[in-house]
Order: sequence, then C-alpha cells, then structure tokens
Amino acid sequence: MKIARMALLAAALVVAAFAPLSSTGEASDRAKLALIIDVDGAIGPASARQLKEGLATAVERNAEVVILEMNTPGGLVTSMREMIADIVASPIPVIGYVAPSGAHAASAGTYILYATHLAAMAPGTNLGAATPVELGGSPSPLPGGGDNKGGEGGDQKNATGAHPPGDAMMAKVINDAVAFIRSLAELRGRNADWAEKAVREAASLSATAALQQHVIEIIARDPADLLQQANGRTVEVAGKKDALATNDLTIETLEAGGLIRLLSIITDPNVAIILLLVGVYGLVFEFSSPGMVAPGVIGTLALLLALYALDLLPINFAGLALMLLGIAFLVMEAFNPTVVLGLGGVVAFLLGAAMLLRVRGPGFELSWFVVGIAAALTLGLALLSGSYLWAARRSPSRVGAQAMNGLPVEIIDWSGDEGHVFAQGERWRAKADEPLAPGDSAEVVGVKDLVLTVRRRATQEASNGG
Repeated sequence: MKIARMALLAAALVVAAFAPLSSTGEASDRAKLALIIDVDGAIGPASARQLKEGLATAVERNAEVVILEMNTPGGLVTSMREMIADIVASPIPVIGYVAPSGAHAASAGTYILYATHLAAMAPGTNLGAATPVELGGSPSPLPGGGDNKGGEGGDQKNATGAHPPGDAMMAKVINDAVAFIRSLAELRGRNADWAEKAVREAASLSATAALQQHVIEIIARDPADLLQQANGRTVEVAGKKDALATNDLTIETLEAGGLIRLLSIITDPNVAIILLLVGVYGLVFEFSSPGMVAPGVIGTLALLLALYALDLLPINFAGLALMLLGIAFLVMEAFNPTVVLGLGGVVAFLLGAAMLLRVRGPGFELSWFVVGIAAALTLGLALLSGSYLWAARRSPSRVGAQAMNGLPVEIIDWSGDEGHVFAQGERWRAKADEPLAPGDSAEVVGVKDLVLTVRRRATQEASNGG
C-alpha cells in the first residue's frame, strides 16, 4: 500500500510539473496576433502579391487584425485596384497605416488608404496628390481648372467648342478616378469631398489636417499605439459590423518572401528590358557558337524572367513586337552588314520602347537614359560583329581549296600533262596545260577532286626568257 501511495504521489507530481507547461503552450498557441504587412515603395505586381499572401496568412493564423503599413509614391492602377479588391473582400479587418514619420501615401496609396477598414497616419506623414497620370507620364490639364490656356475656367476647347480628343480622354480617366475614390470614401464613411479634391486638384494633407477633415481616424506614433487607439472601434468587415478588440495583441511583421523581392526587381520596366536584351543575345551567341552552354543558360533564364515580368505589367504588345523586331534587325545586321538594317533596328527598338507601357505610374516609368544606352550598346555590338565579319570576308582564305590558290609547289615527277608535286609538306597529284619538268617551280591555280591544277611560276618564266 505504501508503495502504491508513493507511486500515486509521484504521478501527481509529474502531472503538476507538466501542467503549467501545457497550459503555457496552449496559451501561446491561442495568442492573438496583429500582423503587419509593410509596403515600402511603388505599388506594383510585387505589392499586390505581398498583400494577397499576407491576408491569406492572416486568415490561416486566425489573426485579429492586419496592419497595412505604407510608404509609397503611388504606382500602377492595375495593381492598386487588385489590392483594394483584396482589402474590401478580406474577412479580417485591415488597418491602413502611413508610417514611419516622414512617409507618405501619394497617388495610389491614397486610394488604398481610403479602402482600408480603419485609416491611420504617423505624425509627420502626408497623403494625397491622387490625380491620374497621362500615358505620356505627365499630369494632364484638369477639367474645370488647373491650366487656363483655353479660357478663364481652364476648360480647353477647340474651334468647334468641343474638347480636344486628348482632353476628352483624360476627362474620362479623371471622372472614373473620382467616382472610384468617392465610392471608397462612402463605403468607409470618410470625407468624399476632399477625396475628389485630391483627384481633381492633386491636393495633399498632413496627418493632423487629415484627422481634422475626417480623412483618417487615428494618428499613432507606432503600431502599439495604433492598436491601443483602435480598440473598441466599430468597423464593417465582409458586410458585418464588428467592434475591434486590439488590446494585448502580439505584433508580428510578415517579411516579404524571396519571390516577392525578386518580383519587385524584375517588374521594373527598365530591368525587364535589360533582361530581354540579355536573353535574346545570350541565345544568339549560343546558336552561333553551339556548345558554349553558358550563354544559352543565362540567356534562357533572363528571357523567361523578362517575359514573366512583362506579363505582369500592363504592356502594349505592339510595342513589345516592335522592340523584338528591332533586336532581330540588329542581329541580322551583325551577320549581314548593311546600314539599313542597323538604322531600322534602332528606330524600331526606340519606337517599341516608347509604346511598351499602356499605363504608367510612379516607379514604373521607362528611363530613356537606360533605353538609349541599351539601343546604343545593341547597335554597337551589331556594328562590331558586322565589321569583323566584313573583314573576314575580304581577307584571303586560310583553309580549304581556295586557300591553296597561288601556293608554290615543287615538281617531283612529270609525264605529259600530269605528274606529282610537293606542296605544304605533302605529295599531291597535279596536272598542267604546259610541259613541266622535275625541279621546276610552279604554283597552284585550282583544286578539283584532290588533284592540283598548276602552272609555271611567273618569276621562273621571266628568268627562262632572260
């Protein structure tokens, strides 16, 4: 009995020892999370994928709230709309937070901030300047204001009283953008009038002014302060209103994965063009010199990365076709030197680069310096290759039958119109249209079926005649 009691006591001690550990582990598993998704830089395909994956992770880990921390100059409209659609459809509240101090949420960032369930800014930040940008990359005259060259109201019209086609198209873009941001403002109960002003007049606000004008709900120093102020606020998530419970949440930042970091690099249009050139010329070098392997491997990888990046960007396929045509012309110039192909290739390449992007935004504009350098290097490579090829064509043959023309030979034996000669350290059959004798000096004038056609050398004829 004593032994049994001791065994029971030991078992109780073991359970008591491990029970706190188990409860601690369970409490850790049940720890409530606030996940931070940090978007720093231009809004593009990488940002959209980062947010999509971050929201999916938040759902998997049962996070209470997602903090979308932004510092962006804007970006592509396509990626912005994709991010807004993900935020609106998110089953987890998304708090937009412009941070740290000195950051801004301009252009596309303003739309995204308006779409979030709760909007916040750090002190010393700003937002706004949400005017759409023309395809050419510069703001257009705004309807009803901005540029008054067309009259007092700045409403430019032609002689018939109608808007010029460019202004009419841009007016449609601006009106669409106004309707979009007003719908987001109404969805979240924020200042829709200022949102329209940010689009039509490129207006901007500081954090304090944004709070006063009911553009945002919170000014917070850091994520911990943000969660403390957000606690108890009511937001509408997936069509249902819910009060946020953000006290005592564990804050964790979701790091961008390797694929997202790679996307942020290769979706820069300038990087994509460079990868495209590297890919095409790598394959050209591999096909022209089979067996080198390295150019083929590097070229294939670069070309696939370039095509993947271009597929994610809003490109004009006519522009891409012109660029590829220009590269093809320059490759042909290298193998068949002409001036026309080289100049045509450069013109096609530059025109294609100008047409490549259908929509542009901050951080997604082609650098004409990069395009010009790429075109110049491509043309230079084509001309250099062409000059070497032209020089090779003009130089005398060094191998084969043609290389033996004019080669001196020594007659070994001769009978009638044929015999044997000694040339390049070898014994050859030979024939001639004139009589020759052993010891005579002759030269090759042709080769047919491994038989040399020779004639007496001119120097020897001159000496015989003297």
